[in-house]
Amino acid sequence: MFDTICAISTALGIGAISIIRISGNEAISKVAKIFDGQNLNKVKSHTIHYGHIIKNNEIIDEVLISVMRAPKTYTKEDIVEINTHGGIATTKKVLEILLENGIRAAEPGEFTKRAFLNGRIDLVEAEAVSSLINSETDLERQLALNTISGRISKKIKKVRDIIIELMANIEVNIDYPEYEDALEITIDNLPPKLNIIKEELTNLLNEAKTSKIITNGIKVAIVGRPNVGKSSLLNAFLNENKAIVTDIAGTTRDIVEGTVELKGIKLNFIDTAGIRKTNDIVEKIGVDKSFAIIDNADLIIHVLNNNEELTKEDKEIITKIKNKTHITFINKSDLPNKLPIKKDYIIGNTIEENGLLELKNKIIELFNLEEIKTNNLEIISSTRILDLIKKALNHIENALKSTKKNIPVDMIAIDIKAAWDILGQITGESYQDELLDTLFSKFCLGK
Repeated sequence: MFDTICAISTALGIGAISIIRISGNEAISKVAKIFDGQNLNKVKSHTIHYGHIIKNNEIIDEVLISVMRAPKTYTKEDIVEINTHGGIATTKKVLEILLENGIRAAEPGEFTKRAFLNGRIDLVEAEAVSSLINSETDLERQLALNTISGRISKKIKKVRDIIIELMANIEVNIDYPEYEDALEITIDNLPPKLNIIKEELTNLLNEAKTSKIITNGIKVAIVGRPNVGKSSLLNAFLNENKAIVTDIAGTTRDIVEGTVELKGIKLNFIDTAGIRKTNDIVEKIGVDKSFAIIDNADLIIHVLNNNEELTKEDKEIITKIKNKTHITFINKSDLPNKLPIKKDYIIGNTIEENGLLELKNKIIELFNLEEIKTNNLEIISSTRILDLIKKALNHIENALKSTKKNIPVDMIAIDIKAAWDILGQITGESYQDELLDTLFSKFCLGK
């Protein structure tokens, strides 16, 4: 924690500039030794200086150097950022010189880890930094930024404050029974207070359903018999010929995937093998995969052929998906109709892309995508945080069950205290070193 670290913070490759970040007590003095320009030890904080990186009086690169003094920096330590010319050789050479001068190469995520350990951010905000870097849509970006701003941390802190107030009252009742000003916590008045905590935690979990859609997208499986137009529908959505389309039944023998964005949400399409009875071993494997994908998809688009009556395979698929979120798309509307048409079916054809807009609007409606887009996005997306909230909720529910069994309040307080401790792990008010090592190892170098 007390040594000085460095790493390349920009993607390594050909570009206009590269940035090498240095953080630690010796960041300024170490860089000053290899910088030919203004004396960095004497410059003001948050200033930029022109000069050259030198080694043995040889100019290595023409650079701009930013100097930021603690504590008003990302890590709350002295930070120097060297802006070099972009390019693999130049950037690596400057980094090599820094290492030769006693600066250690940073581990993945070590800058953000130091920001946490030095108290600038909590664990929730630290995780959001990684999410921001990896965000692929604008909604993911907004979600990560809202988390970095501390909004989620405030929600967790609110619940912890409610619990600590309850715990304090219980402790006073136990240790100082003669103290009359404290609210007496009994089996009768404890459940309403526990229910408030339960409601807060439940609301956090319910909000997380929206975050799952934002961060992971919607897994959409396109299913149906061979030759009904599944691959053509996928190509129409993606606006490219991703899947092979022929008149030969069984052309798609394995899954074909593609992603598009709808209202800021990723739609992760999977074109499955046509479902039918077959003796072809390879095709049969594809059919088995199709059924497995149906089980795991968030949305099923069942494609039927307008020009053919329902078959045994069609009916089998209808039964399989009836309790899942699904849309029935009747393809080949340009051909004579031989199917019973239901009110909620969408009719079109993939040649002229008829019905595609209606299909998109139906997806927007089913997943409330318009509402998500206008949501304030103060929601939780981290799997780690969600797991901890579930554990805390479980302890509160156990405490509620205990009140019905007339278990003494001081025994019930054990579950209440456990919930409080678990919520502290979310923000990092209590943590284990192994957790930090695992969490920050997922970050890129230089962050």
